[in-house]
Amino acid sequence: MNELIEIYKRIEYLRNNGVKMKEIADHTQMAASVISSLYSSVLPTYIGEVKKGIAEEEALDYALSQVNNVSKKRLLGSLESMKARLLELEPPQEGEKRKSPFWEMMAKESRASAQKANNYSGIYMSYSLSSAADALKVEPYLIAASENNEYVRVVHMSAYNTTHAGVGLFNNHTTSYILFNERECPELALFTIYLQLPMYDFPQMLKGLYLCLDYNRNPIARRILFVKQSDSTDMDEFLTLKGEIIPKDKITEDLMPYYDYTCRPGDYIKTCTVPSPSLNTQDLEREKKMLEL
Repeated sequence: MNELIEIYKRIEYLRNNGVKMKEIADHTQMAASVISSLYSSVLPTYIGEVKKGIAEEEALDYALSQVNNVSKKRLLGSLESMKARLLELEPPQEGEKRKSPFWEMMAKESRASAQKANNYSGIYMSYSLSSAADALKVEPYLIAASENNEYVRVVHMSAYNTTHAGVGLFNNHTTSYILFNERECPELALFTIYLQLPMYDFPQMLKGLYLCLDYNRNPIARRILFVKQSDSTDMDEFLTLKGEIIPKDKITEDLMPYYDYTCRPGDYIKTCTVPSPSLNTQDLEREKKMLEL
């Protein structure tokens, strides 16, 4: 089943070079939801299980059990044609589309950041407050320059065993911005991590703020801590790691300082939508009362 790994790497290459998931789905003649499930859940889980020494057949069965829209029979029957169609699809060439001045600036900053990526490259474990309970959320991240040194590539493995590929920007060794799309394409739901960079080279710990939407699409912000696990940028090694939600009463002594830093009262900022025909100061007061519940 080597085709599964090749297919994952090809989809990852196309996504990282500007090809939209819908375009990939159309070219492979598959539903966008199926391609998204393969890329974000099935294939990363399969690769991770194989790396652990699990038999390929068993690893695939487990990976497919995590989703409900991918048929094993249809997947195995279409591997060769899917791989061939993916190899036919190429990302847009430089200069094919005229970019706005803002995007030109972002592209320039992205290339400059790639030259600084070595200072922060590696595999990290992140710690933040779970939005579902009073618990510590633990999730792996990988930071590395892209193969062509055009941008900083950041990969996130969620506590629910899904991966997101994003980009990072490093500005004057003081701040970093990391951006992902949290939802399946074509829906856009950005989550952003703002990191304060220490004033020395090769830091083992980074801290900042994690901004995203909650389950009701209300904006929330919380503290986040990155602790370096390895200088490696190997994707296969990264995929062996798993995220998790650790309840407060199960947090070990070595992790308690991370919980104390990220999960104390006041380290979680949230707004909510108040049903109202108009927005006025009384609605603002109602919102604050609702958030106190």
